[in-house]
Amino acid sequence: MAEKKTLVLGATPNEGRYANLAANRLVRNGHPIVNVGLKTGEVAGVPIEKPETIHTDIDTITLYVGPQHQESLYDYILETRPRRIIFNPGTENSELRRMANEKGIETEYACTLVLLSIGQY
Repeated sequence: MAEKKTLVLGATPNEGRYANLAANRLVRNGHPIVNVGLKTGEVAGVPIEKPETIHTDIDTITLYVGPQHQESLYDYILETRPRRIIFNPGTENSELRRMANEKGIETEYACTLVLLSIGQY
């Protein structure tokens, strides 16, 4: 499986959160990650940064921010220009999905943890 550099949006050092579990599983599966969130700390040995620096080499953004908090991140997400965005359960947003699709970004309503576990990431 080819490595897919993944931006974990909504990263948290809280080990009980799905974003944390996904970041660790991505790294264990050989995918380099960028952790972006509001919390400080690190996950899977990678520091959590604020949504300020635009990364231009991202294959996938895996989204762990609820739709009620996404609007302020629209520009950040779209300027990153990933190949795809995975809307994990609870993050589904038809407006952001439409905006991404208009920019040629693939979108998926899926669960990163499930995709990794079945080899479909």
